[in-house]
Amino acid sequence: MPEIVISTENLHKFYGSRDQKVHALKGVSISIAEGEIVGVMGPSGCGKTTLLNCLSGLDSIDDGNISIQGNTLTDLNDDQLSELRAKKMGFVFQTYNLLPVLTAVENVELPLLVSGFSGKQARTRALEKLGEVELEDWQHHLPGELSGGQRQRVTLARALANDPAIVWADELTGNLDSENERLVMDLVIQLNKENNQTFVIVTHSDYVGGRTDRIIQMKDGEVV
Repeated sequence: MPEIVISTENLHKFYGSRDQKVHALKGVSISIAEGEIVGVMGPSGCGKTTLLNCLSGLDSIDDGNISIQGNTLTDLNDDQLSELRAKKMGFVFQTYNLLPVLTAVENVELPLLVSGFSGKQARTRALEKLGEVELEDWQHHLPGELSGGQRQRVTLARALANDPAIVWADELTGNLDSENERLVMDLVIQLNKENNQTFVIVTHSDYVGGRTDRIIQMKDGEVV
């Protein structure tokens, strides 16, 4: 049996002030095994992105427990959380979050340099990851010179640069046409098979959901 790498128990998250509180997550309990590709789906405002932010430690919780690879997130201080994210997690966002003044290879190597890799190590690793997403020939292009599909593949390469155990993706293909959506999902499935990485993908796309191993369906802050 694959090891459970992500689990939550009775997760609650509130937003807003005392007068106007939004109960964003209402007792969410899930478990995800190593090497799974899981889609998180549901209508806008149902808590999908909030769940992703809490699971990855980007956002705090108000009650319950989150365990990532045996680490209870509430037991970790900010430095330990940052280290866990830097070494064990990769992030892909719909808005790409690429720095426009850096080339594709510089965008991919930046988090490696921040993590303490030497310039030479970072460049070698970044080129290797761009090769995995079939963009090595575009390494010297700026984000503005790339198509949406290419930019998302650079983002994917950057997320994979530190060989993370878990990749969090928020609307991975939200800005892409159907052809690029298919290409990006082909890549995700290939990388998942090759590296046994766990992918958690928040998506509105039925196509993306259909290519995951299973779907966590949410509504009004609850898993349904």
